Amino acid sequence: MDFSNNSVLCIGDLMLDRFLYGDVERISPEAPVPVLRLNRTREMLGGAGNVSNNIASLGGRAILVGLIGQDDAGGRLRRILAAGANVEADCVDTGDRPTICKTRLIAAQQQVVRADEESRDPLTERERAALLEGLHRHLRQVGAVVLADYGKGVLDAQMVAEVINAARRAGLPTFVDPKARDFSRYRGATCITPNLNELAAASGLPVGNEAEVVVAARKVLEEAQATAILVTRSEKGMMLVEESGEVHSVGARAREVFDVSGAGDTVIATIALCHAAGRPLSQAMHVANAAASVVVSKAGTATADLQEVIAELDAHDHDRHTQPPPGVESIGRVQKLVSEWKGQGLVVGFTNGCFDILHPGHISLLEQARAACDRLVVALNTDESVRRLKGDARPINALPSRARVVAALRSVDCVTCFGEETPLELIRTLRPDVLVKGADYALDKVVGRDLVRAAGGRVVLAELTAGHSTSNTINRIKIANAVA
Repeated sequence: MDFSNNSVLCIGDLMLDRFLYGDVERISPEAPVPVLRLNRTREMLGGAGNVSNNIASLGGRAILVGLIGQDDAGGRLRRILAAGANVEADCVDTGDRPTICKTRLIAAQQQVVRADEESRDPLTERERAALLEGLHRHLRQVGAVVLADYGKGVLDAQMVAEVINAARRAGLPTFVDPKARDFSRYRGATCITPNLNELAAASGLPVGNEAEVVVAARKVLEEAQATAILVTRSEKGMMLVEESGEVHSVGARAREVFDVSGAGDTVIATIALCHAAGRPLSQAMHVANAAASVVVSKAGTATADLQEVIAELDAHDHDRHTQPPPGVESIGRVQKLVSEWKGQGLVVGFTNGCFDILHPGHISLLEQARAACDRLVVALNTDESVRRLKGDARPINALPSRARVVAALRSVDCVTCFGEETPLELIRTLRPDVLVKGADYALDKVVGRDLVRAAGGRVVLAELTAGHSTSNTINRIKIANAVA
């Protein structure tokens, strides 16, 4: 994917997103509220600005049209825009309203309160004319138009109609992130991107399962006379319902959801940019789904770059085509578990091996590994991987059998598998706190040691139990069979 030759115009509610981070140490003596001791502040483009940032982060060019007040927040917005790359701001200075600013107070990675500064006054005729002038100035330079509606006044019904009609006359597709409950307001749009709650409110219908989502989407699709409705469904992924009658869906890959702020901005930015680059909506949906998966695992109003999205697409494709046997967790599931455990302050350990015929040496190694951590992940070589290492006669027990036995041990919290020569990529993905191998390995020969140590973790070499190995067990069985 290469979007360097593609541009998207974004018009809508531009805002400053401000995050104030601190620690709650006591309750105020003035009122029963927590006192937040601030220690850092982050400020970034929000609303239509974040949509533009996402377009730029993916390698495209964004042209941003919106309102900026003549105030301190407006000054900060202008400085952020001036310092950014691939976002051309053609914004209207207005003294008729303040710059929209959302201030979030964060303690222990949890939002405590949000304060919004905004005006609900209707657009003045001067503001409307200036916004439309900016729109028409750039229509010939772009491949798509995004209407970023946050219900803050820029995209009133008249403005929405004028933008969509102007884009259609120019032969450009339009994408709408809706806030109005009446989707007929967005009549003629190419694609409208509601979440489940917005779809339910607009249609007046239930949206509890896929069949209900399709019925609700078709209802609002007809009302809006749009080309498609893209419904974002959080952890359930996305559904695309087209006027042709086609329905497409994509599931979300298991990821730790850290912050959903701005995820909708990422979706509409990505699908608009992909469509501007010539991809059909059904393909663009898959890319948008991957981009959203990336940003929800980040703190604050975030973006996804192109390499992150490509990696997420590859991982999603791998999960979709790889069905792990019983007892073996998928990589996505293990990654989610590890993130949850670390989020709880637990130390996560990792070890790997064939574990073909379980013996006291295996048990001892796993017990030592578990003693060095709070949760232990065991990665088993796949059958093909074992054959490459041990020869065609191995493994004696297939992966499902090995996994069930190992997973039943009380020292083991999770079992997964890998088919490569080494578990390096798995270690890179999971980033365990403790890496455990048998003491027959020299420390400098332990695969993944540098990754774990660089992240602040440690390597443990477990003591071996003399006289026990799978090979010895197999040899004793051969001797017993020969004697018999």
